[in-house]
Formats: sequence, structure tokens, C-alpha cells
Amino acid sequence: VQLQASGGGLVQAGGSLRLSCAASGRTFSIYDMGWFRQAPGKEREFVAAITWSTGRTYYADSVKGRFTISRDNAKNTVYLQMNSLKYEDTAVYYCAADTGKGISTRPRSYDYWGQGTLVTVSS
Repeated sequence: VQLQASGGGLVQAGGSLRLSCAASGRTFSIYDMGWFRQAPGKEREFVAAITWSTGRTYYADSVKGRFTISRDNAKNTVYLQMNSLKYEDTAVYYCAADTGKGISTRPRSYDYWGQGTLVTVSS
């Protein structure tokens, strides 16, 4: 499975961005997909995840009510709509795919990773 993340950029606080993650290869093996982020000097942290088949979603408390994860099975693409962005949302955002361990907030549970896309929120 190959993952290609895109959509990052520079946005003012309070603004919005939509990230995309396109999956290719053995996409039939994907069980769920997640978004993580890593700010400079910090550990990679869970943002949101979605079950590929049912669309069930999970969010970190820090983004609930502001971020929405969704998927388009026909396009093998997962999206992260980010609204009301805050300075502390600044990070490199990574998408990841799990092939059967089930939804998890732990990076080690995911088998494949995209290259990351930088989101910078100016205050």
C-alpha cells in the first residue's frame, strides 16, 4: 500500500484546510486509516481515524468539533477537514493505514505511512 498525502499549507488562525490521502496498491487490505501529526520537538500524536468499511470515526479530544475525517472508497482517499485552526495545530500531518489490527491511537499499530504534509497556522 502506498499513501500520498497532500493539502497542507499556511493558514491564519481560525481558517480552514482540507488534507487528502490517496491510497494505491493493495488497498483491499486496508482496514482503517488514520491521521497523525508531529510538531517540532514533540512525539507523533493521534488526530483522527476512520474504519474503511463502516466509516466509523474517532478523534483526539484536542480536535473534536473542529476536524472531520471522511473517506471516499471509490477514490481510495481519506480526507481531513480542519476548521477553526489554532496555532497549536501547526505540525507535519501524516496519514497511515492499518491492515487489520483495528482502530488505534498508537502509531505502531499502523502498517503504512504517507510522506507527511506541513500545516502551518499563523497566530
